[in-house]
Amino acid sequence: MYQPLADKIRPKTLDDVVGQQHLLGKTGLLRRVIESGTIPNMIFYGPSGVGKTTVASIIAKQTERKLYHLNATTAGIADIKAIIDELDTFLAPNGALVYLDEIQYFNKKQQQSLLEFIETGKMTLIASTTENPYFYVYNAILSRSTVFEFKPIEAADMQRAVERAFSLAIGDKGTPIEDGVAAYIAQAVGGDVRKALGAVELLVLGAGKDGVTLADAQQAAQRSNMRYDRDGDSHYDILSALQKSVRGSDPDAALYYLARLLEAGDMISAARRMLVIASEDIGLAYPQCAAIVKALVDSAFQLGLPEARIPLAEAIILMATAPKSNSAAAAIDAAMADVRAGRTGDIPAHIKDAHYGGAQKLGRGLTYQYPHAFPNHWVQQQYLPDEIKDAHYYDYGPNKVEQAARAYWARIKGTP
Repeated sequence: MYQPLADKIRPKTLDDVVGQQHLLGKTGLLRRVIESGTIPNMIFYGPSGVGKTTVASIIAKQTERKLYHLNATTAGIADIKAIIDELDTFLAPNGALVYLDEIQYFNKKQQQSLLEFIETGKMTLIASTTENPYFYVYNAILSRSTVFEFKPIEAADMQRAVERAFSLAIGDKGTPIEDGVAAYIAQAVGGDVRKALGAVELLVLGAGKDGVTLADAQQAAQRSNMRYDRDGDSHYDILSALQKSVRGSDPDAALYYLARLLEAGDMISAARRMLVIASEDIGLAYPQCAAIVKALVDSAFQLGLPEARIPLAEAIILMATAPKSNSAAAAIDAAMADVRAGRTGDIPAHIKDAHYGGAQKLGRGLTYQYPHAFPNHWVQQQYLPDEIKDAHYYDYGPNKVEQAARAYWARIKGTP
């Protein structure tokens, strides 16, 4: 019977697991927990192909428990109940270890139903998810579980696994492997061991007279390193990294994250975030930037990819190298905090609308002073409600543009 290479090479002990040294190294917390023999309920969080299922299998073997593997996309509470029914039989004498893959696909009711089974101690739950558990797993489950984050496998660790896989797949066939193939696959699969092993198996099965070539490897592993889901963690992580790179004035990093979005075909998210950045992070230090970025984004949508990459890159470089100010964002946030806290008050009568019959009888606009009628188009008068008349929200940023405005109004208003 055919057995996939990934199953043949699956680690049997913790020392055989590729990567995850922060969890499974000699001093890793997860390793120490496993070796204690007392396994709590756990959530394994991380991308696919990084060892979550493998580690669960090793835990079951080391603790001599029967492993039940369920996938939340097809399983239900009835499947959990069927496992519980087995616990009093000879089939699971040491209790059950239930590995529930993709727990995020269980709805709230299904997740809450798990509680009655895990709280008795008869069943230990190891749930895995590729999505952030703090967003997708309900608090009742989180509070009874320990979250361990599995990370993509680094290229150096991956290359050793790829070389071992080639050795096992080739066996005594003597198929030659071109220099650089293992290193290329290790880099191209984006930290996913399963993808790497799949590529190795494909290359060995399809090897020609020249053996496994680098050209074949590039075709087998093409674009597989693109971890991206428009509704998943990677989407928001890349957008966050894009904005923080621009905010940190690093044009190279900003271009890299823009490239990842464009390679994934998500120009809309990139453009939207760029419009936000122009006002939130460049702001009043370079007020024209928002208009320029808007024009470049519009140009990108008129052009479409691949040409759209050019105006978008121009916008990213412009913002990354521009002076920065978040004074406008900070000011509106402070004002909105007062509004949300109920610090509103009545609008001063002299600046209420007075363009209707009877307004004067209500005292509207009687003492309003028209700034354009005064020198420099300014006159001192109160605009905020009495309750918050001394509130202060905006502070001039230290950049050239805002400091020029500060100096202008200091001269007009006679303030320091």
